[in-house]
Amino acid sequence: MTAPAGGTAWLRRVPAPGARIRLVCLPHAGGAAGFFHEWAARTPPEIEVVPVQYPGRQDRLHDPLPATMDELADAVTRAVLHELPDDLPLALFGHSMGSSVAYEVARRLENAPGRAPARLFVSGRTRPRLRAERAPRPAPTDQQILDHVRLLDPAGAAVYEHPDLREMIMPALRADFGLLAAYRPARLHRLGIPVTACGGDRDPVCAVEDLKAWADVTTGELEIRAFEGGHFYLTPRREEVLALVADRLV
Repeated sequence: MTAPAGGTAWLRRVPAPGARIRLVCLPHAGGAAGFFHEWAARTPPEIEVVPVQYPGRQDRLHDPLPATMDELADAVTRAVLHELPDDLPLALFGHSMGSSVAYEVARRLENAPGRAPARLFVSGRTRPRLRAERAPRPAPTDQQILDHVRLLDPAGAAVYEHPDLREMIMPALRADFGLLAAYRPARLHRLGIPVTACGGDRDPVCAVEDLKAWADVTTGELEIRAFEGGHFYLTPRREEVLALVADRLV
């Protein structure tokens, strides 16, 4: 495919002259880089926002879909290492499925000399469950996926009521949920960086208490921050979230 203006196929970098750090943002299952569209305009100029565009959606509708978490994390890591200059430090922010992707990318970047991230932000998801803790599950049916999406985002799920849109959107959503159902690492890699875990105080699938489990993936500080709202608290509480991000990064 032809990379869009302002970025590459994977990374939608929004250049910020004078930036001191880059924030790579990883969206939720079924989500796209556009979820973080407003962040670049609302973060301090010291932060350059770099949303990730997964395959199978929007302008990448016909790109091959990753079959496993390892395949997705490897691809994102390659893009970060090869397409972003190494002149600035990195931080990662992942929401929901993006939290797991961000963790996997962070541990890969720690093995790249000079490219370890400065901080990991995770949101709306507990830490990865090991094979010994929970067996991989079969990929959910389309109906199970849609029921879950309606639970998390009742307003946003209305788009799936339109048959033409549903047919276009479901392949990526189906792939993302299948990937998550199978994702069970053999062990946890402890990152040597601080982790900030965020969540909505009314999230039906990730209670604030569940965020404490991220302590198992870092030898550094774990910070827990709760915001008013449900699974997609990020939208109504965007200014508060970005204020937290800015305070931790600049």
